[in-house]
Amino acid sequence: MKSIAQALGLIARLALWLAGAGLVLMTAIISAQVFFRYVLNDSLIWSEPLAVILMGWFIFFGAAVGIREGYHLSFDVLLYVIPVKAKLVLYTVSDSLVALFGAGMFWYGLQLALSAWNVKLPSIGISGAYDFAPLIGGGILVFLFSLERIARRAAGLPTARFGETDMQEA
Repeated sequence: MKSIAQALGLIARLALWLAGAGLVLMTAIISAQVFFRYVLNDSLIWSEPLAVILMGWFIFFGAAVGIREGYHLSFDVLLYVIPVKAKLVLYTVSDSLVALFGAGMFWYGLQLALSAWNVKLPSIGISGAYDFAPLIGGGILVFLFSLERIARRAAGLPTARFGETDMQEA
């Protein structure tokens, strides 16, 4: 379990760095678009679709890492009044539902990408399937990180929850 947790930790760190780089790059592209449009009176036709694709990547990668690290908000009033073992069961049910959601993101994102494969985005000249790639990649990460949380709990290892301290790597 330790080596899997370390590998998924590296993947999460990489996803977070890519999300951050995507955010910075999207901001630079939009800033360039504003400059070109309002100062040079000449629009960059490729800026908006590329910025939207980048936004999809950083949103879905960031959300997946948030799931792994327990940063998402939860409605946990019931958890204050039930025994610890029942809490663990509910945490596992929650993580299982999130894993199913991640699998659905992957599956339906793949279906959308395949349906748009032959469509060309005219402003940037690439396949329309690239619009749905962030949904596929994010779905895979959401699924993997949710399964990791379930496996850690089954092995008796800690999993972070919103507002708690950081999760240990192993």
